[in-house]
Amino acid sequence: MLKSRLLHPEILSALASGGHGTKVLIADSNYPFATKCGPNASIVYLNLCPGRLTTTEVLEVLLEQIPVEAAHVIRPDRGELPPIVQEFQRLIGPEPKIAALGRFEFYDQVKSDDCGLVIATGEQRTYACLLLTIGVVEPPA
Repeated sequence: MLKSRLLHPEILSALASGGHGTKVLIADSNYPFATKCGPNASIVYLNLCPGRLTTTEVLEVLLEQIPVEAAHVIRPDRGELPPIVQEFQRLIGPEPKIAALGRFEFYDQVKSDDCGLVIATGEQRTYACLLLTIGVVEPPA
């Protein structure tokens, strides 16, 4: 039995198969999973019902497992970022700063060969998708 909080075998396998530069999408319930995922991405459906699991609940657990080099969200057409982006930044910490991409630019990043994992959540807040880039694990000093 594992001692970490992350127990999901498909997520563990995708993270272990990825490495520096691999992208991981935590997506809200509005994300078009069938058409906007890269060819190398494992899709894991954690969207049990509306509101379960949320993107922030998934993010909290993932942050215990991977270093984050970069983080991106979708910039709404109206330009103002939704409050959940502040929540993402609080959970990630001061670095890296979350960057916003236009919707189609965001989709292109997720559809790239570098995307190794897409996690579908039951998150109902809009524009609550977060694309993480896995960083480097430094060797012990």
